[in-house]
Amino acid sequence: MHKIPPGTWVVVADGTHARFFLNEGTQGALRLTQNDLITADADEAQGQGPSGHRPPEASQEQTEEATFAKQLAHRLNTAALRQVFEHLFLIADPKTMGEIRPQLHGETARRLIGELTKTLTNTPLEDIEKILKAQA
Repeated sequence: MHKIPPGTWVVVADGTHARFFLNEGTQGALRLTQNDLITADADEAQGQGPSGHRPPEASQEQTEEATFAKQLAHRLNTAALRQVFEHLFLIADPKTMGEIRPQLHGETARRLIGELTKTLTNTPLEDIEKILKAQA
């Protein structure tokens, strides 16, 4: 696992929430501060979901999670293309990671310095820091 440089965005997501952190620590020291929290918003998601009709085997919840992952990838792509962040570390549950990864723009993927496939959206900040430090 990589060291997380100062200024890195650390995004912790699942199918309905994403927490955005910024590493404000100095070189070699991790100190995350939460900058933003986004949640799935059915009104905002109107027309932004997966293309075409929902497969009969897909539940409404699965469709909403795929839509949220698409929105999150779009937000990350926009920020990367605007050069808002230099480095990105992505943490997401396996399903969400699988939805986000193929939607990342090449520029966003280039800035991705690491990823962790775990469900940590409801985990306290201190515990997220401990998990990341243990991975380094």
